[in-house]
Amino acid sequence: MKVARLYDYLDVRIEDEPIPTVGPRDALVRTRACGICSGDVVPWYIRRKAPLVFGHEPVGEIVEVGKDVQSLWHPGQRVFVHHHAPCLDCRACRRGEFVQCETWRQSRIVPGGMAEFFLVPEINLAVDTLVLPDAVGDDDGALVEPLACVVKSLQRAGSVADATVLIIGLGVMGQLHVLLARHLGARLILGTDLVPSRCAHAKSLGADHVIDAGSVDLRARVLDVTDGEGADVVIAGPATVEAIELGLACAARGGTVVQFMGTEPGAQLSLSTNDYYFRELRLVPSYSCGPRDTRTALDFIAAGVVRAGHVVTHRYPLEQAAEAYRVAAQDRSAIKAMVTVTTNHG
Repeated sequence: MKVARLYDYLDVRIEDEPIPTVGPRDALVRTRACGICSGDVVPWYIRRKAPLVFGHEPVGEIVEVGKDVQSLWHPGQRVFVHHHAPCLDCRACRRGEFVQCETWRQSRIVPGGMAEFFLVPEINLAVDTLVLPDAVGDDDGALVEPLACVVKSLQRAGSVADATVLIIGLGVMGQLHVLLARHLGARLILGTDLVPSRCAHAKSLGADHVIDAGSVDLRARVLDVTDGEGADVVIAGPATVEAIELGLACAARGGTVVQFMGTEPGAQLSLSTNDYYFRELRLVPSYSCGPRDTRTALDFIAAGVVRAGHVVTHRYPLEQAAEAYRVAAQDRSAIKAMVTVTTNHG
């Protein structure tokens, strides 16, 4: 089968490798679509994992199940598969902290989503594989994982209803935050980015005010729009300390800043604990997602709150995965790049 193996940032190669062998409690899925994640194009982050068959937002069709797989699963089903799955039984899982589960961290699909086929191990099949409704297209289903990360992010932010929400960074995850915050009843949504076309896109999806961060003082503009109060909820999207610092500066008293992406190892945040304390700010990290989030995300997608048409701007066949990766990493007009997979294998 064909796979797209990433050796380094911007170094993706199409290669051949054997179709995975199905164990007694596994399932084999023929890939139909897979998105390119924002984390896949962060150089320091992806280099820690390379070389690998990248892609962890796959949708596909089950083509084979092991002899001991429950009858719930059978060939012909279209499924979303989360690349990580928790044990549901450890201390972290009992507290709902699924991404801190050792099983979650160690589990994976084989070899990855950017392949003609991938293997779903027993734990992933049992805990976080979802059958897609007929009305949910392949590209829609490939948004389950990224949207689930946004579901978790806004849950950790606290109540969004009637809140002023500032979203820093309007790539695909920022756009998904706009859509979901609007649906959850945010009173005012502000979005900011250095790319004017992304600002315009956010406006089209329901942002009330968009701010070109390269042309104005963001904090001053946020205070102006909010009558001097600041934002109740701030999503600091970019993987930088600067984004977090900006989020804290723009937050209202009693507000919450969500750190949505991890920063490079060694990065340090300088925090005025006096200001942080007396303004009663909350700084909350939100990393990835768990099985509760993926189910909620699929419900939102099935209801039409989020669909591929909202954010997918570029589509490529698997054979052009290197170009899809380059566009996702470097093309400022891109919101979401999606790879579609067809195969001649029987």
